[in-house]
Amino acid sequence: QVQLVESGGGLVQAGGSLRLSCAASGRTFSNYAMGWFRQAPGKEREVVAAINWSGSSTYYADSVKGRFTISRDNAKNTVYLQMNSLKPEDTAVYYCAAPGIRWGGWRLTTTAYDYWGQGTQVTVSS
Repeated sequence: QVQLVESGGGLVQAGGSLRLSCAASGRTFSNYAMGWFRQAPGKEREVVAAINWSGSSTYYADSVKGRFTISRDNAKNTVYLQMNSLKPEDTAVYYCAAPGIRWGGWRLTTTAYDYWGQGTQVTVSS
């Protein structure tokens, strides 16, 4: 059974940085793309970043482009989200997600992913 466990969230001042980690288990991690999503109170869950199985291709939402970096270490079965220059509007619960099938690239919709972590809270104060 696939399990995803996020860590690294917390409270930070605007302009600060956090690094989120998502540890995966239960199958061969390196075969699958991964995604980071976030959900703010009263809003729909939205994609933040995605990465293909090898790490050679990434996607970023316009709202985080140039500030966030997604990466993966297949030897450690872990995907990361480095978040710099954080803004109050980045406040949300952040989730990592994995698909049930293999893709060559990545996907951007919540329905494309089958496995989700429990989420980690990121709060950015102004």
